[in-house]
Amino acid sequence: MLKSKLLNTLILAAMAVPCVAMAEDAPASPHTVSANVGIVSDYVFRGISQTSHNSAIQGGVDYAHASGFYAGVWGSNVSWIYDTAATASGSPSMELDTYLGFKNAFAEDFSYDVGFVRYNYLGTYTAAGGYAKADTDEVYGAIGYKWFTAKYSYGLGDFLTVPGAKGTNYLELNASVPLADSGFTVTAHVGRQTYKGAGADAAAAITTGAPGTGTPTYSDYKVGITKDISGYVLGLAYTSTNVSSFYTTPVATTNSQLGKGTAALTLTHAF
Repeated sequence: MLKSKLLNTLILAAMAVPCVAMAEDAPASPHTVSANVGIVSDYVFRGISQTSHNSAIQGGVDYAHASGFYAGVWGSNVSWIYDTAATASGSPSMELDTYLGFKNAFAEDFSYDVGFVRYNYLGTYTAAGGYAKADTDEVYGAIGYKWFTAKYSYGLGDFLTVPGAKGTNYLELNASVPLADSGFTVTAHVGRQTYKGAGADAAAAITTGAPGTGTPTYSDYKVGITKDISGYVLGLAYTSTNVSSFYTTPVATTNSQLGKGTAALTLTHAF
């Protein structure tokens, strides 16, 4: 009787082994879905504060395929449209970006990324005279080598309240260098936002009054450091531009210079 039970046990174990092996050999899914959430002391986009140097809560969801295709959505609270008096009525306070693209590696240590992004500003509002709605479409392309990336973005129409601005573009160089196994990463960035079209020309011709003097075309710079703490990334970055006097807020209750040098703390988590 004991031998019979032992034999049955061994037969069952032998039958189970191939099943385990088959489970272990099952191919990984080519689909990946991830999410992220964060808080920042100042939401700065291309050197310009989107929240009048106030804090923001941000987050998004991303889909990626093993082929390199990706798509996602990302959101943050904003105040710049109202603060710059670009609205005749209403106060859109939510940015919701949607994007898709294709990225992959080639050669050794090289990568590329091409895609489309739409910056959506939610809420019912009427653009003030001389302004357009803030919603903006861009296409972009990037080439990376190890820790360095060059990226070019091209506007397809009205650009962040500037009407008839097709061809407005942004060229940027980025570096993200990990410090061995410390969990720290040093970052650096330089960018050039170039406005095109009659609307940009009209803004460049302003010599007195709000929003200031100069031109909407500008350069921005950033240096920072991040630390990964068990999946939570804490960052500190300093950003500045050469147009703090142009990007101002006529609304008296806001911090007036959106392009001035500023330091921002961030805490993000991906899951």
